[in-house]
Amino acid sequence: MTTELSARIAKSLLEIQAVALRPHEPFTWSSGIRSPIYCDNRLTMGYPEIREMIADGFAELIKEKYGDVDVIAGTATAGIPHAAWVAHKLGKPMIYVRSSAKKHGKGNLIEGVLRDGQKVVVIEDLISTGGSSIQAVQGVREAGGEVIGVAAIFTYEFPKASAAFAEAGVPFATLSSYSALLPIAAAENYISADDVELLQKFREAPEQY
Repeated sequence: MTTELSARIAKSLLEIQAVALRPHEPFTWSSGIRSPIYCDNRLTMGYPEIREMIADGFAELIKEKYGDVDVIAGTATAGIPHAAWVAHKLGKPMIYVRSSAKKHGKGNLIEGVLRDGQKVVVIEDLISTGGSSIQAVQGVREAGGEVIGVAAIFTYEFPKASAAFAEAGVPFATLSSYSALLPIAAAENYISADDVELLQKFREAPEQY
């Protein structure tokens, strides 16, 4: 993925407040981690030019990193619209992976048509620890698909996530990242230059922030 596109996406996420930075008044995540950043990429759905840029980026990333693919999979719920737009651009079938199997009907975990051995790329909106992405990967594998990679809009670049993907044996790539975001946030005065070092420490050791 080009540095230019990564920067453009990072700037766009800041402009629409999909990414919010509060280095001195941290957010509290559901995991209990105190975080100087909060990312809600669902907001990109409301901005046609931004979501188009993301879809084009995903299409190019998939061609570049993963080559030929049979099916595009979206993670429920935030990955679903982006998977739909990318599948449309690539002319590929789409499925989505529930966070848990339905409690009624057929009890599906995978919605859509997936045949044994088909090559799948999983689309995610955000990678934090990697847990939800790996869960989706496992769901596709159990349904008979071959996951050849995960693609996400943004990553916090936690070492824990890289370790989780390595252990699961699946590559991942993102359109933009925490390290791409910080210099842009400073240049655009979302944070001060002095805050950059503090925010870098969060990426390295989020539990200690």
